[in-house]
Amino acid sequence: MEKLQEAYSAGQRDFGENRPQELRDKFPLLPGDVRWHFIGNLQSNKIKYVVPCACMIHSVSSPELLIGINAEAIKLNKIMDCLIEFHIATEQSKQGFNIDEAIEFLKSDTFHSLNNVRLKGVMGMASFVDDENQVRNEFKNLKSYFNEIKQQFYPDDEQFRELSMGMSGDYKIAIEEGSTMIRIGTAIFGKRDYSAKI
Repeated sequence: MEKLQEAYSAGQRDFGENRPQELRDKFPLLPGDVRWHFIGNLQSNKIKYVVPCACMIHSVSSPELLIGINAEAIKLNKIMDCLIEFHIATEQSKQGFNIDEAIEFLKSDTFHSLNNVRLKGVMGMASFVDDENQVRNEFKNLKSYFNEIKQQFYPDDEQFRELSMGMSGDYKIAIEEGSTMIRIGTAIFGKRDYSAKI
């Protein structure tokens, strides 16, 4: 928490967290003007920890997850800002929609019934490889998915504008390819010690 307090004192207001319980535990420890972004893999049974605390959930990787987020947001009378996560990497362990799945879902009656979530853009994680051309092409693919969804579903919605891509090892490429949000906790705070207490 000391490093977070230092970043806050330097003027930082947007912080990312990738573990639901840690977000829940950190949320009351920083001032109320902090904007918490949930950026990790989210399981349905952990949604209840994230929706009360987050200003945005970046990792909506399935229709079922968005339905669950909407249900939790209804309980809180909250509109939850979200990003659609696309699977753009070669690793099968990565989560996310493909473009056909996303379009089918966005056309569905189910999606249009979700009144307590608001899509603000897309998110994706590139392959963890040294090949910069591969990483760049994966970011280009994500940008094309953003453009396709924007044009088809949100052409006049200025709020649908976020392209969340790029982490500590590849954020420069991501910015060159149009990223509006980068996730660089390791570059700022160092490698995370998961055994340390808050």
